[in-house]
Amino acid sequence: MKLDRFINRPVLSTVISIVIVILGVLGLLSLPISQYPDIAPPTVRVNTTYQGANAQTVLNSVIAPLEEQINGVENMMYMTSTATNTGEASIEVYFKQGTDPDMAAVNVQNRVAKAQGLLPAEVTKVGVITSKRQTSMLLVFSLYSSDDKYDNEFLENYAKINLVPEVQRVPGVGDAMVLGADYSMRIWLKPDVMAQYHLMPTDVSAALAEQNIEAAPGSFGEQGKQTFQYTLRYKGRLQSQEEFENIVIRANSDGQVLRLKDIATIELGRLTYGFSNNVNGHPAVTVIVFQTAGSNATAIINDILDLLEKSESTFPPGVKVNISQNANDFLFASIHEVVKTLIEAFILVFIVVYIFLQDLRSTLIPAIAIPVALIGTFFVLYIIGFSINLLTLCAMVLAIAIVVDDAIVVVEGVHAKLDQGYKSAHERIGWRYRLHYIGYDVRVYSGKLYDRYFRYILPSVWSDYGYRYCLVGSKCLDTEPCIVRHLTETPRS
Repeated sequence: MKLDRFINRPVLSTVISIVIVILGVLGLLSLPISQYPDIAPPTVRVNTTYQGANAQTVLNSVIAPLEEQINGVENMMYMTSTATNTGEASIEVYFKQGTDPDMAAVNVQNRVAKAQGLLPAEVTKVGVITSKRQTSMLLVFSLYSSDDKYDNEFLENYAKINLVPEVQRVPGVGDAMVLGADYSMRIWLKPDVMAQYHLMPTDVSAALAEQNIEAAPGSFGEQGKQTFQYTLRYKGRLQSQEEFENIVIRANSDGQVLRLKDIATIELGRLTYGFSNNVNGHPAVTVIVFQTAGSNATAIINDILDLLEKSESTFPPGVKVNISQNANDFLFASIHEVVKTLIEAFILVFIVVYIFLQDLRSTLIPAIAIPVALIGTFFVLYIIGFSINLLTLCAMVLAIAIVVDDAIVVVEGVHAKLDQGYKSAHERIGWRYRLHYIGYDVRVYSGKLYDRYFRYILPSVWSDYGYRYCLVGSKCLDTEPCIVRHLTETPRS
């Protein structure tokens, strides 16, 4: 197809431009919105609890065996670990960009299974959890009792049972971490009383393990001449505070019985007291939401906010939601400023072109070509899987110069031809200016493709930035020549 087809057939060029704008609008509505391109490496988190151990003990007995087995997992870059004096152990494993998060989690889980035999029995009972999630916080919200009717224990238990499972089911949520603890039967031993009875904490643990159990007593009447068969039921684990208080620690032959309530104080409390949450002085529980690799952060936050709004009507009286941190606030504020800069750049370009060309009809050329090129770019970005972020929007601001440069070169060349007495559109827009487009685009593509494939630092950022230049520049090839011909058909007086 000859390049002058767009010049000689203005209807074809107009239809193509309209189609480009329509597809660009559809792509704009479908593109995900994020603060930056997807440059964060996939992350897999391994965490567990060694109740009662200090940080050094957790490091030696839990983290060291796990790190030895996890080290060298496929596509791993590095890992970091944390041990606390509350017995918490966590390992963050970072993988190369482009690694499938699902396969990374499976590979890490297989390595963790190899280390199970090297971990303390208390840790294996609790379990070692492997989950895929990013380290950045998307949303932080709190449930609080505005009238102080409910305490922290109730709010923590309510959030874990009724709200957090729904948040975890939102697509793209990697983890919803509750800054709190479950209900727990707390047994506060009295060392002075235990010393009088010559007891050790292991004696209490043995009594609990023996009397607080789930058992399968079986059945009778299965074989024989009995008419009925009965399945025995055992009471199971203890539930109330009174039942724990009546656990028998020691029984003498003279009938004396030492019970747990004699040597300890029993209460229904929290599993750990390492958290204390308050919102404006009211009891509260805080939940931190993390995302999975490659997910749409903006869509996740919007879905969670919709869920909280719907769930708020079912909360107990006086329980309200407070949003402490929302990643969308900074994102939308930044995008608003970039869009404002984009509009200002467009207006300034229009004014500058008019001042230097002193021709309103010629000034309309970049004014028409810029929106077509910029809007049409969004459709191509949607096809190749990019997102709307701060870098791509900044690239669009700078890419306006490409469109304006092409327009000014062609318009000034055409005006120079008009001054020399040329009348034919083909003479005004010759191969010299068509080759200008091709040469300019080839130059831009070469530079940005170099950035994409040979940069060692953040190649995803450079590709998001560079391709935006190339796509905007290539959109001008079919639009501007046609506009130049038909807006400059009548020579200037």
